[in-house]
Amino acid sequence: MQNTAILPLFYLPPVGYFSKIQELNPDFLLEQFEHFPKQTYRNRASIYSPNGKLDITVPVVRGSKMRTPLKDVKISYDFNWQRLHWMSLESCYRSSAYFEFYEDEFVHFYKKRFDFLFDYNLELLQWLTKKMKFSTEYKLTTEYIDDLEPSLDYREMMSPKKISDDVNNKPYYQVFEDKHHFIPNLSIVDLLFNQGPQTRLYI
Repeated sequence: MQNTAILPLFYLPPVGYFSKIQELNPDFLLEQFEHFPKQTYRNRASIYSPNGKLDITVPVVRGSKMRTPLKDVKISYDFNWQRLHWMSLESCYRSSAYFEFYEDEFVHFYKKRFDFLFDYNLELLQWLTKKMKFSTEYKLTTEYIDDLEPSLDYREMMSPKKISDDVNNKPYYQVFEDKHHFIPNLSIVDLLFNQGPQTRLYI
């Protein structure tokens, strides 16, 4: 009987995702065999732009629909989304306190081509974890488990369409909060670029 929690793997995950990792650590696995669900944080992230919340999405190759295991979903390069994402991240966080501190390493993810979404997300997650000085070793599922105990199944956690009830809503400084007030549970990069080494204490 499966008795280990299973989490999804997100692109530049929301702040609350890391709170859940810290809560479960080390007793969780990252799901790699689920069928790719559309319109989730698996290939999109929410950041704070001058106009408010902005979603940026990693495009996937056509055919990566409900029947494709997440580990096999390929990233599409039909247009230069990496340049677009980097320009968006720069315009949102160039004036933040710590963007320049992480920039030289972070830009690597927008210059190197990754074939598979899962590999891209995992390498990003490992980098983010290292920058936050979390001691987390990521282990992956070896098969898809359909009848997982609900208390261990976090694969449907967090949606771009709504704020989760269990998210830490405690405010921290955000670059454009004077325009749109505090926006909770944005991508972890919002917290990292604004709080730097203090990110771990917030989570």
